[in-house]
Formats: sequence, structure tokens, C-alpha cells
Amino acid sequence: MDLKLQGKSALVSGSTAGIGLAIAEALVQEGASVIINGRTQQRVEQAIAKIKSSHPHAQVLGVVADAATKTGIEQIGQQIPQIDILVNNLGIYEPKAFFEITDEDWLHIFEVNVLSGVRLSRQYLPKMLEQNWGRIIFISSESGVQIPSEMIHYGTTKTAQIAISRGLAEITSGTQVTVNSVLPGPTRSEGVEEFISKIASDRHITPAEVEKEFFQNIRPTSLIQRFATNEEVANLVVYLSSPLASATNGAALRVDGGVVRSIV
Repeated sequence: MDLKLQGKSALVSGSTAGIGLAIAEALVQEGASVIINGRTQQRVEQAIAKIKSSHPHAQVLGVVADAATKTGIEQIGQQIPQIDILVNNLGIYEPKAFFEITDEDWLHIFEVNVLSGVRLSRQYLPKMLEQNWGRIIFISSESGVQIPSEMIHYGTTKTAQIAISRGLAEITSGTQVTVNSVLPGPTRSEGVEEFISKIASDRHITPAEVEKEFFQNIRPTSLIQRFATNEEVANLVVYLSSPLASATNGAALRVDGGVVRSIV
């Protein structure tokens, strides 16, 4: 299927690894020009090299800036004044008991997960409205629908992203700009790989056994009973980035492996 992304430009925040890198690579594969974003030159260059190893003619650039800070967003805006597609992917998570989550923890995770997308959307949405075409996608989580007790602060930021996405979509009424959120379930991201490996090493079991226990005990409602791949999440994001998704606006779409049991 031709997703008609030739000539479109996209910025993916936090895209040097994991879901963000998979989204960037999938966009490139569909013909879009992509801006990789990360905090260090080395990580950005490594991500670009990985994409170009598979797609040597890819139009891919890098912008080194911390998208979790106001200064970082200003740097991105100065280097990349206008884009067609914004994917607010930057995010962190931290399993932590509620009574151990400090004020500083709350403020930090909100600045990274929520304000990064707020600031980037404030930067680029007006220009999308002016040109009457654009796509903004927030990478939220199924944790925004069913808050995990082991990281309530993370789940709350993911709920906030869904709300912000819907609110921004209201601003686009009657235009060819859309704003949506994507809700991955447990996904085999870079952080999850490290998490699984550490548990496997500590307990002297295999990563496969850790994954099996996770879905038996922590996410038993998963229908696929495995971690989704980064590419499976990226596929939905790239479709939403396309002109073909023109009637999908203000939506929260799940790619959660069936973890959420609700039908709405």
C-alpha cells in the first residue's frame, strides 16, 4: 500500500532507539524525510547510520537537543522551523511504589512525558493549521487507561497525553490537520530489554522465562501473551501519519496486544 508520504517531513522526538527509532525507520521506508532527535551526537549519529544501512538513499537528518527541556525545544525549533508530521514519542518510565515517589519524581516525569509533547505541539501546530495539513501523534500507553499500581506517576502522564491529544484535535476542526494518540501495550523497547535481562541475570533464568512470567502474573489480560515489537507499534503510527488516515482525528488507538479488556 502506498501511504502517500513522499515529500512529507517528520520529526520523531526521542528517536535514537526503541519505538521512536522504529517509527523513524518506517517513515523513511514510506518515503518521508525524517529528523532523528536525541540528547547526544553519538546516539543520533548511530541511529542515522542504522537507518541508512538499510535505506541508503533515505532522507534522514539529526537534531541534538533534550526535548524534555524548554531550552531543548527552542533549539529544535531553531534548527527545524517547520514539519508536516510530529511524533511525540519521548518518554520515560520507572517502576516505583507510590509512597516512594517524591515530588521531584512527579515533576520530572511530567516534564519529560507531558511537557515535551506540549511544547513541540505548540511549536508546530500553528504552522500545520496555516498550511492546512499536518499530523501530530502522541505515543501514550495502555497504562494511561488502566493505571499500573507499580508506577502510578507514569500511568498518570500517559492519561494526560491522551487528554492533550484530544484537546488539540478540537482545535483542528474543519482542517486537514489531525491529532491522535497511540497506546502501545508492553513492548520490547530498549528499556524493556534491559529490564528483562537484569531480572534474568539476577534470578539465573532465561529472558524467555521472565517474559512468560510477566504475562502470567503482571499482564495476564494480554491476548498475544508476548511483548509487541517496536515495528508493530510503528506500523500504526505510520498509517496515522498518512493522508490515508484523514478521517481519524481525536482518537486514542490501541496497539496493546489486547491487554485492555474494555471495548471502548
